[in-house]
Amino acid sequence: MSEDADESSKTEEPTQKKKDKAREEGQFARSQEVNNWLIVAVMLISLVAILPGTMSGLQRRLSFYIEHIYQIPMDQGGVGEVMYRVVLDVLWALWLPVLLLVVAGVLASIIQTGWHVSWTLIVPKFSKLSPLSGLKRIFSGVSQAVELAKGIGKMLVVGGVSYFALAPMVRSIELYVGIDILGLLASMDDIAFHLLVGVLAILSLIAAGDLAWQIHSHSKKMKMTKQEVKDEHKQSEGDPIVKNRIRQLRFERARQRMMASVPQADVVVTNPTHYSIALKYDPQTMQAPILLAKGVDAVAMKIREVATAHDIPIVENPPLARALYATVDIDEEVPAEHYRAVAEVITYVFKLKRRSFGR
Repeated sequence: MSEDADESSKTEEPTQKKKDKAREEGQFARSQEVNNWLIVAVMLISLVAILPGTMSGLQRRLSFYIEHIYQIPMDQGGVGEVMYRVVLDVLWALWLPVLLLVVAGVLASIIQTGWHVSWTLIVPKFSKLSPLSGLKRIFSGVSQAVELAKGIGKMLVVGGVSYFALAPMVRSIELYVGIDILGLLASMDDIAFHLLVGVLAILSLIAAGDLAWQIHSHSKKMKMTKQEVKDEHKQSEGDPIVKNRIRQLRFERARQRMMASVPQADVVVTNPTHYSIALKYDPQTMQAPILLAKGVDAVAMKIREVATAHDIPIVENPPLARALYATVDIDEEVPAEHYRAVAEVITYVFKLKRRSFGR
């Protein structure tokens, strides 16, 4: 019941992080039946296109030993040497079909999942060697039940196809008593061809259905609950409380740096009740005045306190203070549209200090 409840609560699509983790662990929507289908297809191709020529060459090689059997010493060394050469001849004749089967197995996996090596699957897990754990995996869960039913059904279907393909041979087995070896091989080749064609046709349906089921099962398994999505988002983005605290610390440090620059200002423009803007201008090094600090309410009051403590002139100009606060950031130059108003303020301040612009 708990497993059903967990499955029903998984309503959210998997996040990219979970998809990447599943890929690293080798979890894909793949079907073993597709591998089986491709292997049988390669066997059929080998039977039709490769094995006839291969078997002819093997026949010529083996005929040599039959024709010259009287020359073979019948001691242990002579027989062993012949057997060794026969094994080499068979391996040499079958290397291409065997290689194609290996390539088919690898290719089937690459087609379904792409080129990916998962070290997680390579690392041995001793829990998989336990017979009890194996029985639990077989008899627990819907997926295992489906796999068991699918295996039994596949055996029955393939067995039925094989029976109908081999039935003519069984019924006419007396005809093979007097037939020569080449005729028997040709008949066996024909039966094997029909058997592989029938099995391949059945496996095509099984592979298509199993692949669709594996994709559906994998997608369902990858779904997440709302809480899992929230937890993952919290882990990736950080705890909101911690993030808010970090934001506050950054803001406080920025304000401290800003307040530390207020003593360098030439004038503080204020709206007496809300805004304070600290400006600095050096006609020898600056193209335009620079805003060193700005603030509203409590911060504005603090700027005025620092300015008073350092004998920095405070000029009330509410429209200019509001405009500079809204349009200029800290350490930025005053824009051209405010040159005239700022110039009047700074000229007034410089006259108070008996300083002049120069040209």
